[in-house]
Amino acid sequence: MTRRRPSLAVVGATGAIGGVMLQILSQHADVWGEVRLIASPGAAGGKLAVRGEETEVLALEQDVFDGVDVALFLVPDEVSAQWGPVAAAAGAVVVDDSAAFRLDEDVPLVVPEVNPHAARLRPRGIVASPGSTTLSLIVAVGALHAEFGLRELIVSSYQAVSAEGREGVAALREQLSVVAGTELGTCPGDIRRALGGDGGDRSPFAAPVALNVVPWAGQDAGDGWSSEELAIRAECRKILGLPALKVTATCVYVPVVATHSVSVHARFENEVAVDRAHEVLATAPGVVLFDRPAAGEFPTPSDVVGTDPTWVGRVRQSMDDPNAVEMFICGDNLRKGAALNVAQIAETVAREFPEI
Repeated sequence: MTRRRPSLAVVGATGAIGGVMLQILSQHADVWGEVRLIASPGAAGGKLAVRGEETEVLALEQDVFDGVDVALFLVPDEVSAQWGPVAAAAGAVVVDDSAAFRLDEDVPLVVPEVNPHAARLRPRGIVASPGSTTLSLIVAVGALHAEFGLRELIVSSYQAVSAEGREGVAALREQLSVVAGTELGTCPGDIRRALGGDGGDRSPFAAPVALNVVPWAGQDAGDGWSSEELAIRAECRKILGLPALKVTATCVYVPVVATHSVSVHARFENEVAVDRAHEVLATAPGVVLFDRPAAGEFPTPSDVVGTDPTWVGRVRQSMDDPNAVEMFICGDNLRKGAALNVAQIAETVAREFPEI
């Protein structure tokens, strides 16, 4: 007997994450029947390659989900909020990459290496995928939690500009073209003045990101916190099933195109020996342990970009707390941080379809 190959829709196929998704669908084992590519009416009509075939891009409209078993949403929050329930009502299991449903009590928030069972309980017919920063750290942290019992997280993220989509990448490249070959960066405010303020009219960042770091990601969430920082807190709690977990995050944009980095202080219920932490991480699904700092071996964005795993290095016991470890983690925010996790959730759902 063979398992029925469910039909798949990719909503947002023409976007940056959509492009990565089409690569993943062509690289992974083919568990799908028909693959339907969907985009906004203005982006529809062309053809994109998936699984070695040219496929026409259809317009996002009411009847486009007829006959679709699983629908992947790789679109902004407002588009998912409007069209995700439409796809679910048409009978599709929706796997959503946006923030629209992540904290909805009736929508599971899933990372297949950590809580795959949660994908089966979906009262609204929707499964959510966490944000890219949470995904950069949660696979490694989840593996250590299963062994030692997590009690507290203190993290600082160093986020790639592609978290702001093509607009973010374009802003960085434009800013770099202005500052390259100059003496800028040696006087207060000289980069800001050269770029005409916060980095140009089209920049999505609160300050220049070229030759700089910007300690703000997301929107104002009150009391000095950003929405991105509060999202990491809420998402880690939900994924790990630890509603009282202590989490503190500081989110920073850095002049990197793709791949987030996260400095992690993790405190556990039990004492953590570094050798045992190494064993856990080295055998954890989706994790690569790369940790010989004296030999210059530790993860960096330029080495990790374009790869699927979570890369972990600089693992060391906290000097003042035997129950805590420090780590440096890198993960490609467009792959595991977005398209890959969505694809993995969808493949988990595909295994539910009956054999024929």
